[in-house]
Amino acid sequence: MNSSPEKYQPSLPVRHRPWQNRAMGCGVALAVLGMFAGPVLAADNAVGAVTNPDQDAANRGAHAQDGSSVAFKTLSDLGEALYFDTNLSKNRTQACASCHDPDTAFRDPRDSIANGSFSMGDDGASFGDRNAPMAAYARLAPDFHITKDGIPVGGQFWDGRAKDLAAQAGGPPLNPVEMGMGGAHDVVSRLKEDQDYVTAFKALFDQNIWDDDDAAFNAMTQAIAAFEKTGQFTPFDSKYDRWLRGEYKMNPNEELGRVLFFSQQFTNCNECHQLKSAGAEGETFTNYQYHNIGVPQNRAQRTADGRNPDFVDNGLLDNPEITDPSFKGKYKVPSLRNVAVTAPYMHNGVFHDLKTVIRFYNKYNSRSKAAQINNETHKPWAAPEVPDTLSMTELEKGDALDSRRENALVAFLKTLTDKRYEPLLAAQEQAAKEAKAEQKVQKQ
Repeated sequence: MNSSPEKYQPSLPVRHRPWQNRAMGCGVALAVLGMFAGPVLAADNAVGAVTNPDQDAANRGAHAQDGSSVAFKTLSDLGEALYFDTNLSKNRTQACASCHDPDTAFRDPRDSIANGSFSMGDDGASFGDRNAPMAAYARLAPDFHITKDGIPVGGQFWDGRAKDLAAQAGGPPLNPVEMGMGGAHDVVSRLKEDQDYVTAFKALFDQNIWDDDDAAFNAMTQAIAAFEKTGQFTPFDSKYDRWLRGEYKMNPNEELGRVLFFSQQFTNCNECHQLKSAGAEGETFTNYQYHNIGVPQNRAQRTADGRNPDFVDNGLLDNPEITDPSFKGKYKVPSLRNVAVTAPYMHNGVFHDLKTVIRFYNKYNSRSKAAQINNETHKPWAAPEVPDTLSMTELEKGDALDSRRENALVAFLKTLTDKRYEPLLAAQEQAAKEAKAEQKVQKQ
């Protein structure tokens, strides 16, 4: 990973190009990853070919073999079109952006479906079992690996089973509860329907790329990954980033939250949500490790969706590289970037208010009766989905928080919102004020 963010000029929100008016979808975390050929290497004689798809393709121009220009000049341009292409789903209704919409901080905007906890698939009926994670800043996660100390780190999806972005991009198209395509051949057949894709794949990869379905499918995943590595996904321009650069002054509540967050004494936040030294630029607010923090089952939503409310998610144990049962129920620590505008929270979307999340953590350190009550259900916190593998060492570190400190942490977390999404945060806060005012009127 880079020690500091790449230079970035803030861009306007993604505007759908003509070929992007095919809707949007992908990324419910229960993808069935296929086994495909290794990285596609362009033939030496392919004009404008990309020999190393992982490097930035921004300066690479692509041309057809006859020298004519192609619709997509770079790998990331091609990936952007693919990201928005609903033709790559069985019923042509869903694309990556359906569950990772750039206009809503790369989360699923369909809040009215399953209360936002789970994403509906291309068939209009199926749901995944996990909340679709935010795609922003995902490129900064290291490839999945196990350290010499036996600690799983990195990867994509909640259980890290996709080693990198390209592997992640290959899962949803073939998942029957997501985009629902039958196999690589079916996806490639859809790609071939678009002559712009046909020409661009030849120019950016290899003239013979379409002779091998697995190679063409793998090329598609690399292109989507290239788009997800662009600055649109990693602007580092939140109030916190601007504060680091001396461009923003935090208010007292935000400043208190910042001090508490990075404290080695008063909270346990930085145990898992800090990667670099305090005050370093490019902080992603996750160490990319895996923990079981005792999240309860989302029984209410599963019941409402007509699914088994007793379902128990194995978490990291679903990763094929993990066989040790002590990892059951553990999930990758998510980035806190844009956390204030990407509810609901946790792997199963069981919590809908950011303050609920803070109070949930506080229940491990506070013995007050109020701290043991879920402020959303007004009932005691439900039991952990997987009770035997809790990360109690990390969870019980830190002091109990009073309401003032809880509010301060929420205020600080709001400063991690990318600049382009600050209007979403403002609208959210205005809606909360109006709802509170309405409740007050009703009580009179």
